[in-house]
Amino acid sequence: MLRTTKNMKEKYEEIQTYLFSLIPEKWEAIYLYASVMKDADDKQTGELFFYYLPKGFLKKKPINVYEVPDRFNINENQYLEVVKKLYNSIKSLRQDFVDTEQELWSSLTISILNFKFKIEYSYDDLPLDEEENHKRHVIWRYKYLKIGGEKKEERRILDEYFSNPKNETKTEFYEAGLYLKNENNRVIFDKEDIKTTQEKVVIYEKDDENIETDEQEEEKKDLSNNKEEIIKSQEENKEKQKNQILNM
Repeated sequence: MLRTTKNMKEKYEEIQTYLFSLIPEKWEAIYLYASVMKDADDKQTGELFFYYLPKGFLKKKPINVYEVPDRFNINENQYLEVVKKLYNSIKSLRQDFVDTEQELWSSLTISILNFKFKIEYSYDDLPLDEEENHKRHVIWRYKYLKIGGEKKEERRILDEYFSNPKNETKTEFYEAGLYLKNENNRVIFDKEDIKTTQEKVVIYEKDDENIETDEQEEEKKDLSNNKEEIIKSQEENKEKQKNQILNM
């Protein structure tokens, strides 16, 4: 049975603060997955991804955290620094389990909806390889977000998982009311412009004092004309970036 200390409750509040600050619009629910493990060199490593459901009258698809900078034209480096702080808080939470001599979890799922904060701790033995990471991501998205499974590869992963009763592993839960109001915990990130080259899109920060050359003006016109094609190409490759590994 879980024992919750004052330090752990403070970590829960800290995690909420970071989560709320990373969402630049009104939302209805948040779902986060994170794992913390040790690699062959005994260094902590793991993965983190989360999605939120935008608020609105019409049903909207979940937004992946790693799509937010492009979607809202904000500074990606600043944004990922906050993501890193969020992951460090989760690692610190795991250390609280070490300090209180409780069984160590390998991954957790946080859900925030209906003014409730819930954590599901899992104790699976998680393999450290890219293929397994991808499988976990596919299964997790389907279980918690009800998305995925349309592609043949994803369908195979899901069928294999749900047909094996051994995949039902030990979990424990913590649930409480929200500590904070999300409207008051947003970070203002710098806006960004996008400059295109022949092969890739390069991000750079705005500088109102810069004098633009005719060539730069022409590049901006080209970007405006081709922005939809660029974004479409980025979205097709975004799936590979969604399950970002945070090596610490």
